[in-house]
Amino acid sequence: MDQAKWTLLREGTVIPAHPLALTADRKLDEERQRALTRYYMASGAGGIAVGVHTTQFEIREPGINLLEPVLRMAAEEAETISRPFLKIAGVCGPIEQALHEAELAKSLGYDLALVSNGGLIHQSEIELIERTRQISEILPVFGFYLQPSVGGRVFSYEFWREMAEIPGVAAIKMAPFNRYQTLDVARAVCHSSRCKDIALYTGNDDSIVTDLLTLFRFNIDGQIVEKEVAGGLLGHWAVWTKQAVGLLERVKIARRTGDGFKDLFALGTQITDANAAFFDPAHQFSGCIAGINEVLKRQGLLKGNWCLNESEQLSPGQSEEISRVYISYPHLNDDRFVHSQLNEWTTAK
Repeated sequence: MDQAKWTLLREGTVIPAHPLALTADRKLDEERQRALTRYYMASGAGGIAVGVHTTQFEIREPGINLLEPVLRMAAEEAETISRPFLKIAGVCGPIEQALHEAELAKSLGYDLALVSNGGLIHQSEIELIERTRQISEILPVFGFYLQPSVGGRVFSYEFWREMAEIPGVAAIKMAPFNRYQTLDVARAVCHSSRCKDIALYTGNDDSIVTDLLTLFRFNIDGQIVEKEVAGGLLGHWAVWTKQAVGLLERVKIARRTGDGFKDLFALGTQITDANAAFFDPAHQFSGCIAGINEVLKRQGLLKGNWCLNESEQLSPGQSEEISRVYISYPHLNDDRFVHSQLNEWTTAK
């Protein structure tokens, strides 16, 4: 990864978690898959994360085998952009699978591996740290604290303290949807010898603005150490992305000037309300992927909200909730921007 990308990562940027575009018969829709990547680039995002939860973990299953195609398509599109743009590949599974996926991502030109520990409930924290260490020898690692509600697990403070000392860990996505556990990560990084080398990113889709405006401050051996959340790597930012880019810019101005915090916190509650409609916490997040896809469908970027797993659909009342937040917070969407360029994104070669 070149210096310009390292700088972008550490200064903070918008990184959408890339969805999967499907046809009505649940086959890959290449035209719309590429259009999504073009949308994120045109919106001003600083990168994309592909092969992650929002991309649907089923892409790895035998008989589906879509991991390589979706990683490759996103990488090809990203090569057309003239500014620094981070390509992040989701890596998961037991160590053999994870190392294979990291090698695949590296061969396709990806910059970082977002390492999920989801599903590995029988592995000890020591084993997972060693797994992370081995992956980091292939690609720089974007650590990931995934909420238990969607397959993650609770980790100790010591786990994050050990992870922060791994030389190849470049950033950590904090997404436990829990303030105590978010604090564990921030405190661990600030206490580590690599505090300045690791960028903190929010993945807490329920408290995006709160995280971005938080200054973590700790007294460590008589010295005050401070750390901000640089940016976000979020499923929520897979939709209305241009507005998310504007939001992060407002946050950065507020950090510098000390002004605008009250309005931003008020905006943050509206964003959380919208996220509740998209992510479906009312039904234990069962409609979260379909919800994101539904918004993209309404914008014209996807043809439907289909998922590879046919049981993953909008929950009862979720469509109505999405309509409600659309009406309540019209300033949060970027539909006009999408409609002005959609034809270009879907027809470009």
